[in-house]
Amino acid sequence: MTNIAVTTWSLEQTAPTDLLPAAAPEGDVRIVRAEVPSPEFSRFLYASVGGDIRWTDRLGWTHARWREHLERPGVETWVAHDRSTPAGFVELAPGDDGVVEIEYFGLIPAFRGRRIGGHLLSYGTARAWDLAERWPGLAGTKRVWLHTCSKDGAYAMDNYQRRGFRLFDTRVEEEAEVATPGPWPGAFPS
Repeated sequence: MTNIAVTTWSLEQTAPTDLLPAAAPEGDVRIVRAEVPSPEFSRFLYASVGGDIRWTDRLGWTHARWREHLERPGVETWVAHDRSTPAGFVELAPGDDGVVEIEYFGLIPAFRGRRIGGHLLSYGTARAWDLAERWPGLAGTKRVWLHTCSKDGAYAMDNYQRRGFRLFDTRVEEEAEVATPGPWPGAFPS
């Protein structure tokens, strides 16, 4: 098996005023929260968005593991819909002391390049900043952070920085190169 060098960049915002929102795209694009924890739907989003960029860490999760994750207080999935079709998602997860991580963010390949990503990231980041308003008992958000890596889309880092995220850490590690899984086995030609 071949190893590849993967660079991971961690970025953050430390105040709600750091957010630089993108303009809403043209057309019928809506962002709604998936309020019912659904392992099936979340796995669909994860596999559909990350299948061409080697998101593999959750593919082996059991239904019970997905449910356990999604039912944690404060974990939220916000879904962008283009004309009522799921186009992408942002997943928020609170940590300790008012820190919220954008654990996953991205668009299904057919919806990339249509200005939906900047809008979804803006909306999701704003929801990270007001997360405690929807979850009594959570500390107010003091920091929102995320990471991206050299395996992600070509425009990911630019989108994060244009939304006001600042780089705070860079790491390079060797990883085993894995095949692009696609949204289901055999979805992408070899």
